[in-house]
Amino acid sequence: MRPPYLLLSALPTALSAPTLPPLNTSTLAVTFGMLVFPGFQALDVFGPLDVLNSLSSLYNLPATIGMHLDILAATPGPVSTALNASGGSFGQEIVVSTTFEQFMAEGRGMDVLHVPGGLGTRNNVSAEIAFMRDVAPRENYILAICTGATIAARTGILDGRRATTNKKSWAWATSTGPRVQWQRTAQWVVDGNVWSSSGVAAGMDAVFAWVGSVYGEDVAGYVGDYIEYRRARDAGDDPFAGVWE
Repeated sequence: MRPPYLLLSALPTALSAPTLPPLNTSTLAVTFGMLVFPGFQALDVFGPLDVLNSLSSLYNLPATIGMHLDILAATPGPVSTALNASGGSFGQEIVVSTTFEQFMAEGRGMDVLHVPGGLGTRNNVSAEIAFMRDVAPRENYILAICTGATIAARTGILDGRRATTNKKSWAWATSTGPRVQWQRTAQWVVDGNVWSSSGVAAGMDAVFAWVGSVYGEDVAGYVGDYIEYRRARDAGDDPFAGVWE
């Protein structure tokens, strides 16, 4: 009988670490925009951004393809997850890199426009709707997370398309887009260049699915292992539709 350490040494394939897979270089997205507003949902922004941050650093994409991110908002300065940041509310802030006015004046485009949800989507988001309506036709991809789909719906770009949104806020959220083909049971939905996701944490699953579609499924799997995230792989696996029905 062989000693235990020899038995373990005979299992290199099962126990070896995964290797960094090659990127699909034919469909690389380079420029990203993250739209924020007072009262945005933290995980809607920082969850997907951490997936993209990890992708960027693992492949050194800023140096190799010029991967670039803009944090976009109606006004300059930090934007808080709290709706009343000056009143002692609990929240976090993100620094705006480019205002809507600056972006439009520079005439730039984006490969990906990411729109989060949050309680702030129920407030006055007319500036965000107008900006998205202006830039959406130029974008290759739109990622609408959670109630971020209500901003997209109010621009009209979801009319006639399939989409999903937060199940807890389903009645209100779907009322913002009466001509949208809302999908009640869905973790995320893809219709053409528009990706929409269910509530909050589902945004990470949707972005992983998007990474798999654009950069390669093996790349998405590697990034998931890298950040130790157990992602949902079935877009129709949505247990929360029943919870909040």
